[in-house]
Parts: sequence; C-alpha cells; structure tokens
Amino acid sequence: MLPKLSLLTAVALALLPACGGDQSKEAREAPAAVSDAAPAAAATGTVIEVKAISDETGNHFVPNKIEAHPGDVLRFTLVSGVHNVSFPADKNPGATGLPEPSDVLQLPGQTLDVPVSFKPGEYHFQCDPHAPLGMTGELEVE
Repeated sequence: MLPKLSLLTAVALALLPACGGDQSKEAREAPAAVSDAAPAAAATGTVIEVKAISDETGNHFVPNKIEAHPGDVLRFTLVSGVHNVSFPADKNPGATGLPEPSDVLQLPGQTLDVPVSFKPGEYHFQCDPHAPLGMTGELEVE
C-alpha cells in the first residue's frame, strides 16, 4: 500500500503547479493567511525565516529555537517535504490568541507568515504530522 500512496503523492505534487491557471508566480507563492483567531499584529519588526525541512537526518525546523518581539513576523518557508505549522493549545497551556494550525505547505518555496502577536513568554510550535518524530520548536517572545 505504501508504494501506491507514494506514487499517488508524487503524481499529485507533480500536477499541482499546473493547477495555477493564469496566476502569476507571486500569486501562487503568496503567504497563507493566519486565521482570525490570532490577532493580527502590524509587521513593524523583523521577518524571521524558519525553514521546514525533510532530509536524510529527519524532519526539522531551522532554527527550532527562536527569540522574537511583538510586531516581528515568523516566515515559515518549505524547503523540502510536506509540513504544516501548529501552536497546539495543549502544549501552550493558558496561551490565548494562538493561530489555528496552518494548511500543509506542499511546494518548495511556499511560505506561511505568522505575525508575532503573542504576549511575552515561551511557546511551543510543531509540524502536526511530524511532531512525534521530533519536528518541534520553541518561540520566546520578549
């Protein structure tokens, strides 16, 4: 069954670029929106790039420990593999205004921007499908 799933996944990923129609490259690569559950902070600070990677060492975020300030933006960029970004409530007890789990990023170069609108503190994020394999990270908002 796994070979069929892998083949189907490969075919689906190969066909995705053709589904873009007449959209420009910029429109296809536009950052995904964060749900209304997270208050949107004005991007007044630094854009912090976090790469989502699958390679011979496993699935991981680089960097996986981040310091940020309100107004900064975490830009998750897919390098390889298929990943999402989630700030699970059970891993962030008492935290409010966390973004909903993102859709899955599937094409290399796709990005997801998460405005840092969290209160100062420490937060846990993960790729939901790969969290059991260690694809997790820590965000410290100062």
